[in-house]
Amino acid sequence: MKKLFRSPVNKKIAGICGGIGEMTDTDPTIIRLIVIVLGLATGFFPFFIGYLIAWWIIPVGGQNDTRS
Repeated sequence: MKKLFRSPVNKKIAGICGGIGEMTDTDPTIIRLIVIVLGLATGFFPFFIGYLIAWWIIPVGGQNDTRS
Protein backbone atom coordinates (compact mmCIF):
# COMPACT_ATOMS: atom_id res chain seq x y z
CA MET A 1 0.00 0.00 0.00
CA LYS A 2 1.37 3.39 -0.99
CA LYS A 3 1.43 6.21 1.54
CA LEU A 4 0.63 9.83 0.86
CA PHE A 5 3.59 12.21 1.12
CA ARG A 6 4.07 15.77 -0.06
CA SER A 7 6.44 15.74 -3.02
CA PRO A 8 9.70 17.61 -2.37
CA VAL A 9 10.48 17.66 -6.10
CA ASN A 10 7.19 17.87 -8.02
CA LYS A 11 5.60 20.85 -6.30
CA LYS A 12 4.21 24.28 -7.06
CA ILE A 13 3.19 25.45 -3.57
CA ALA A 14 3.41 22.71 -0.95
CA GLY A 15 3.75 19.51 -2.99
CA ILE A 16 0.35 18.13 -2.03
CA CYS A 17 -0.94 17.67 -5.59
CA GLY A 18 2.46 16.31 -6.65
CA GLY A 19 2.31 13.79 -3.82
CA ILE A 20 -1.21 12.71 -4.74
CA GLY A 21 -0.11 12.34 -8.36
CA GLU A 22 2.89 10.22 -7.37
CA MET A 23 0.75 8.08 -5.06
CA THR A 24 -1.89 7.39 -7.73
CA ASP A 25 0.54 7.24 -10.69
CA THR A 26 -1.32 10.16 -12.27
CA ASP A 27 0.05 13.30 -13.88
CA PRO A 28 0.14 15.95 -11.12
CA THR A 29 -1.09 18.56 -13.62
CA ILE A 30 -4.39 16.66 -13.88
CA ILE A 31 -4.63 16.58 -10.07
CA ARG A 32 -3.92 20.34 -9.93
CA LEU A 33 -6.67 21.04 -12.49
CA ILE A 34 -9.15 18.93 -10.52
CA VAL A 35 -8.21 20.75 -7.31
CA ILE A 36 -8.69 24.15 -8.99
CA VAL A 37 -12.12 23.16 -10.31
CA LEU A 38 -13.15 21.82 -6.89
CA GLY A 39 -11.84 24.99 -5.24
CA LEU A 40 -13.90 27.16 -7.57
CA ALA A 41 -16.98 24.97 -7.11
CA THR A 42 -16.86 24.92 -3.30
CA GLY A 43 -15.63 28.43 -2.71
CA PHE A 44 -12.16 29.74 -2.08
CA PHE A 45 -12.23 29.90 1.74
CA PRO A 46 -13.11 26.20 2.44
CA PHE A 47 -10.58 25.12 -0.20
CA PHE A 48 -7.89 27.34 1.32
CA ILE A 49 -8.53 26.03 4.86
CA GLY A 50 -8.48 22.41 3.62
CA TYR A 51 -5.24 23.00 1.73
CA LEU A 52 -3.60 24.54 4.81
CA ILE A 53 -4.70 21.60 6.96
CA ALA A 54 -3.35 19.13 4.38
CA TRP A 55 -0.08 21.10 4.23
CA TRP A 56 0.23 20.83 7.99
CA ILE A 57 -0.76 17.13 8.32
CA ILE A 58 0.81 15.38 5.29
CA PRO A 59 4.53 14.70 5.84
CA VAL A 60 7.18 15.54 3.26
CA GLY A 61 8.51 12.54 1.36
CA GLY A 62 12.21 12.20 0.82
CA GLN A 63 15.13 9.84 0.59
CA ASN A 64 14.22 8.05 3.84
CA ASP A 65 10.52 7.39 3.21
CA THR A 66 9.13 3.85 2.92
CA ARG A 67 7.33 3.98 -0.42
CA SER A 68 6.82 0.71 -2.22
